[in-house]
Amino acid sequence: MQQIIILRMGHRQFRDNRITTHVGLVGRAFGAKGMILADISDASVKDSINEINQNWGGNFFIEMNVQHLKFLKDWINKGNLVVHLTMYGENLSKNLINEIKKKEGDVLVVVGSQKVPKTLYDLAHYNISISNQPHSEISALTIFLDRYFEGKQLLKKFKGAKFEIIPSKKKKIVRSLK
Repeated sequence: MQQIIILRMGHRQFRDNRITTHVGLVGRAFGAKGMILADISDASVKDSINEINQNWGGNFFIEMNVQHLKFLKDWINKGNLVVHLTMYGENLSKNLINEIKKKEGDVLVVVGSQKVPKTLYDLAHYNISISNQPHSEISALTIFLDRYFEGKQLLKKFKGAKFEIIPSKKKKIVRSLK
């Protein structure tokens, strides 16, 4: 099965800190293997995700301060796919997800925080819109990953967790595993 990696492009230091962290949290919880932070060197995002990994398990990775254009070209040259989530792309459909799954190579899902360069639209194999209306990159990533994994990621158990949540209708139940 293809691995999915997220490429986060753009990060306005004070405005996007929480948003970029949430992109990573959604990616981790919904089945992605890691996140590349293009041209971002804010260690607080990486520290937050690493703390989640330590307490709740998993090995979601983060690479920081990567030059996005070089990374994209190298990714493509290795035979991998680029999926750019944008409100200007073609509408997400089951057929489009199935088409992506049939392709060779891993999948890089690109989410931006601000206007992305036109070269990204040209380099991407798929420019996909969750909605042709303004929307959050967090919600776009969530919907894309949920459709890609068909909801199976919601049952995933994370190895190395110190804690787990016991589902409950009315109570907050957290069990220590260590």
